[in-house]
Amino acid sequence: MRKICVVVGSRANYSSIKSAMRAIAAHPELELQVVAVASALLDRYGEVVKLLEKDGFTPAARVFMLVEGETPATMAKSTGLGLIELPTVFEQLRPDIVLTVGDRFETMATALAAAYMNIPLAHTMGGEVSGTIDESIRHAITKFAHIHFPACSDARDRIIKLGERPEDVYLVGCPRMDLVAEVLARDTNGLDESVFAEGVGGRFDLAKPFVLLSQHPVTTEYGQGERQITETLMAIKDVGLPCIVLWPNADAGAEDIARGIRKYRERYGDTGMHFFKNLPAETYIRLLRRTACLVGNSSSGIREGAFIGTPVVNIGSRQDMRQRGRNVIDVPYEREAIAAAIEQQLAQGPYPSEPIYGDGHAGERIAEILAHCSWRLQKRITY
Repeated sequence: MRKICVVVGSRANYSSIKSAMRAIAAHPELELQVVAVASALLDRYGEVVKLLEKDGFTPAARVFMLVEGETPATMAKSTGLGLIELPTVFEQLRPDIVLTVGDRFETMATALAAAYMNIPLAHTMGGEVSGTIDESIRHAITKFAHIHFPACSDARDRIIKLGERPEDVYLVGCPRMDLVAEVLARDTNGLDESVFAEGVGGRFDLAKPFVLLSQHPVTTEYGQGERQITETLMAIKDVGLPCIVLWPNADAGAEDIARGIRKYRERYGDTGMHFFKNLPAETYIRLLRRTACLVGNSSSGIREGAFIGTPVVNIGSRQDMRQRGRNVIDVPYEREAIAAAIEQQLAQGPYPSEPIYGDGHAGERIAEILAHCSWRLQKRITY
C-alpha cells in the first residue's frame, strides 16, 4: 500500500482536500496519514483539528509552527519553523507521497521539506492566477511537485507552460466542489437559528435576505487591512441587510482586519451581525446557497460560488485574474462601489450553475491516480 501524507494547515486547506482524504482512506491500495499544522491547531482560528477528528481523521502528528504577530516577518518565520519541524515528521511517517494543497506558507514549508528528502510531492490547485504572495508560492510549488492536480483547464495549460511533463498533469477538478455537490444533492436547505449556537453577535431570520462576509488580508498590501474591512462593513451597513462575518485567515495583516471588525462592533453594535471564527464546510456551503450575496475576497466566491450560482461581490486584488463565472462583480475597496455592487446582485438574484472548477468527483480521481501513477523523482524542465 502506498502511504499518502496530507498536511492540513487551515480551515480553507481542509475543505480543499477533505474529499480526497476520504477517498484515500477508503482506497484499498492507499494508507492515509494526516499531519495537522499551523492555524489548524489554534483556538483563535477555530481549531480546525477538532473538525478533522469529528470527521474521523486522527492526525498522526501535530506541528505548531505559527509565530504570533501576523506580519510579513512572522509569516516568513512560520514558514522556516515549518521547514525545521516537518522533516522530523516525514522521517517518522515515511510516506510514499506527500500531498499538499494550494498556495499558503505552510504549503511552501511542506513542499521544500518533501523535495529535499526525495519524497514525491503531489500538489492540488496549482497553475491558477491570483493576487498576493499566494501567486508566487503557487507557481514555485509547481516546480517542486512531481504530480499535479489542477482544478480547471487554464490552470492545467499554465502548469505545462511552466515546463512540467503533460503526463504528470491530471485535470481532476477542485475537491471543494465534491463537498458542494454532496450538500446540494442531499440538503433541503434547512438552515435555522441553530447556526448561531456558535460564534458571537446578533441573531436573525436566515429565511430572509442576508449578506455573507469573508475578507482576508492581502499580503502585498500589508497595513491596509483595517481601512479595507472598514469600507466593506460600512457598505454592508449602508445596504441595511443583516450579515454573517467570518474571521480572517492567519496571513500577514490578519490582525489589521480583526481590529477593524472589533472597532466596527464597538461603535455600531452587533444586532444585525454574527461573527464566526470557523464554520464546518457543510454549514458554509448551505450559507453560500442561502445568502443573498457573498462579499469580500475569498476564493470561495470564485469556486463554490460559480458552482452554486451565488451572487458575489469580489473586492480588491486578492483574486485578480482567477478564472471566474458570471456570478462575480469586481469592485475596489470603496464603500460606495461595494454598496452599489451588492444592490446590483440583490436585484439579480441567484445565477445558473457554472461548474468551472469541477463536477464533484475530484477526490476519488485523486485517490485513484495516487494509487497507480508513476513519476520521475529527478525533475527536468521540458523546454
